Amino acid sequence: MSEPTTKPTVPVDPEQVYSDFVEGNLRRNYIAHFTHGMLGMTGFRLIFAPTFVPAYLHMLTGSPIFVGIGQALIQLGAIASPVMGAAHIEHRRLVMPAAMTIGILMRIQLLGLALAGWFLTGSVLLAATFFFLLLFGFFLGSQRVAFQVVLSKVIPVRMRGRLQAWRNVAGGAIAAALSWWAGAHLIENNAFGNGYATTFMVAFVLTSLGLGALWLVMREPESPTVKVRMGVMDRVREFPQLLVDRDYRNFLIAQMLATSGRIAIPFCIIHAGQKMEVDGAAIGLFSLAFLGADTLTNLIWGSLGDRFGFRLVFILTVATWIVSLGVMVVADTPWHFLVAFFGLGAAASGYMMSSTTLVLEFGNRDDIPMRLALSTTVETSMATLGPIVGGLIASFAGLVPVFVISIVSLLAALGVLVSAVREPRHLNA
Repeated sequence: MSEPTTKPTVPVDPEQVYSDFVEGNLRRNYIAHFTHGMLGMTGFRLIFAPTFVPAYLHMLTGSPIFVGIGQALIQLGAIASPVMGAAHIEHRRLVMPAAMTIGILMRIQLLGLALAGWFLTGSVLLAATFFFLLLFGFFLGSQRVAFQVVLSKVIPVRMRGRLQAWRNVAGGAIAAALSWWAGAHLIENNAFGNGYATTFMVAFVLTSLGLGALWLVMREPESPTVKVRMGVMDRVREFPQLLVDRDYRNFLIAQMLATSGRIAIPFCIIHAGQKMEVDGAAIGLFSLAFLGADTLTNLIWGSLGDRFGFRLVFILTVATWIVSLGVMVVADTPWHFLVAFFGLGAAASGYMMSSTTLVLEFGNRDDIPMRLALSTTVETSMATLGPIVGGLIASFAGLVPVFVISIVSLLAALGVLVSAVREPRHLNA
């Protein structure tokens, strides 16, 4: 009588389990990220558009310097927080709980801006506004790392461009219409005593709804491999290892130069006000052009990125930025300014999509949080100095030199991208 035989145990491949989970939950995770991005982008674009916050700060102070300081505070808050956020999540097999906490804290700052605008006045209002912009930037830096890591875990590279394109189209369409309505009705009519504060409250509600949808619908797989938990400074000391990759290093240089080229963006609405009358309706119309461009061009950027890689998108984005700022300098009619703001909106959407997606594709998967942190820190460091320097130059020499500096920086970024950065998708193929 023969002894019963047992089948040999097939070892479980953690990478295959991870891949199967991603593919099995791809539809619901795609829907979750689409909804979160659509509503989140709708609200945050009201804050990031080069119209509402700069115009609000100019209304409170009447000074380009304070406009620059306010914009710089957002970026100042985001200098250290990306590294802190990356160190907080890179050792976790599940990132979403920490990402939710960061997302909630970021949205609370929008609520603070709204409440301050409604209930405070004078220097106290200005101080509170600056305080909430600083904290908004702080949590923004961590959120960019956390939510891009979540995206990289559940959405395959072959679909990231289309996802970001479609969600930005939907969010951009809503944001464009909402920005026109907010300018023409909330701000023009000073709704609830402060039209800008009411606009910030609308942004808070929309972004909170998007965050709730992501939490309820998305399913996150456990990462098969993670980094060993280390302190923030220990991880910072490893940054030079990330820079061994020549293409990523040159990408950082191009990103730094492109960020320097954004020095003029907060002052575009002030420049327009020097050439024509800019009331609430005009702010709404220019915001519509800026955000409408995002809606119309995202599908182009996403399709180009999925098909040819996001290096090409970054190159075209910087070129669009240069042309748009050139139009802004020579503009002297509302039609010219509409074209300029439209171009700036197209460039802004392409920059956000290409720069963040490219970072995900350099190097290996476990280094994604720190690559995102390093890139965000480099970007925000330059973006902190830019508005302050721009405000000082604008106050003492006028706005035209600010635009010239921006264009020169963007031309340098374009040169680095074309000559020294290779498409990472081709290198990893």
